[in-house]
Amino acid sequence: MTGITISREGQAARLSLSRGKALNAMTREMCEESLAALLAWRSDDSIAMVMIDHAGERGFCAGGDVAAVRRSVVEGDGIEGRAFFLAEYRLNHLLFAYPKPVVTFMDGVTMGGGVGISLPAKFRVATENTLFAMPEGAIGLFPDAGAGYTFARLPGRLGQFLALTGARLDGGECLWAGLATHYLESAVLEDAKARIAEQPEHAEAILDELSASPPPARLAGNAENIARHFASDRLEEILASLAADDGKWAGKELAAVSSKCPTTSKVALRLLAEGAQRDDFAEEMAREYAIVSRMITRPDFAEGVRAVLIDKDKAPRWNPARPEDVSDEMLDALFAPLPEDERWTPAVI
Repeated sequence: MTGITISREGQAARLSLSRGKALNAMTREMCEESLAALLAWRSDDSIAMVMIDHAGERGFCAGGDVAAVRRSVVEGDGIEGRAFFLAEYRLNHLLFAYPKPVVTFMDGVTMGGGVGISLPAKFRVATENTLFAMPEGAIGLFPDAGAGYTFARLPGRLGQFLALTGARLDGGECLWAGLATHYLESAVLEDAKARIAEQPEHAEAILDELSASPPPARLAGNAENIARHFASDRLEEILASLAADDGKWAGKELAAVSSKCPTTSKVALRLLAEGAQRDDFAEEMAREYAIVSRMITRPDFAEGVRAVLIDKDKAPRWNPARPEDVSDEMLDALFAPLPEDERWTPAVI
C-alpha cells in the first residue's frame, strides 16, 4: 500500500492521502502514483474535476518523508533522496499546470509538501482543523515545493515572514492571507465533496454556499509589524529590525527566526526575491531542485532532522551558526544550475 487511495465519484476523480500514522507524509511512491493518476485523468473526458483530501481523522499532509531522505544521504549516496524531490516537484508542477480544476481540502495539518500540493489548486479549502506552516528552516532545509513562487506573491512580506519563522496559521488566517480560497466547517466537507462530484461545473458555487464565517485572523493584527520588520531581503537586517523593537511580538518572532538554520533562511530570502520576478513555474521547480539536491547533502540537514524528528532535543547545532558567516559565495554555489544530465524536468507529457 503506497499511502494514496485513488477513486472516482461521478465526474470527479479523487486522491486521498491514506498514510495516517505518519500524518500522511508524502513518499516517493505516493508522489509517483499521484502523478500517474493525474496524467491519466487529464485526457479522460469523463473526468471534469480532481479532489485531493485525506482518509481518516488525522492531518491532511505533514510534508515529505524527510527522515527517509536523511537516511538516503547519511547511509548512502543520496540518490533516493533526490529521486523523491524529483517526483514531488513534478507533482507540484503538474498540479500548477493542470487543465482541469483541482480542489484541495486542507482539513488538518498542512505543512511542507502538503502546502506544495495545496497551493497550486484552483480551490483551497481551510477548516477549523487547518494548521498551515512551512517549517523547513527548523530542519536545515528551505520552504520548497513551489513556495519560492507562491510565497513570493503573498502581500505585505507575509511570505518572507512564514519562510523565516515557520509560523503556524489556522484556517481563518489562511483565508485572510489568500492561502485558502474558502473556509468550511469540517462537518460539511463530505456533503461538499458529494455535491462537487455530482456537479463539478458548480464547484465554486457549492463551496461559496457552504462557506462559514471564520474566526478573526490573529495574523491580521500584526500585518503592519510583518511588513515593516520583514521588509529587507537581508537576514541580518530583519534580525536587527526585530531586535530594535522591545515589543512582545517582535521578541517572539526574533526568537523564532534566530532558532532556524542561518543558511536556510538566507536561501529562502534569495529564493523568494528571485521567485517574485519569475513567470515560469517550471523554472521555479528546476531552481528549487538544484538547491535541494545540494541542501540535503549539507550537515545542517542531517542535524536538523536529528534534532526535530529523531532525538527530538530541539537543539540543532548549525554550521555556520551565525548569519554573517553565510557568504554570498556559499549561496551562489547552492543556487548554481545543475549539470544538464542532472536537472529537473517536468513529468512526461
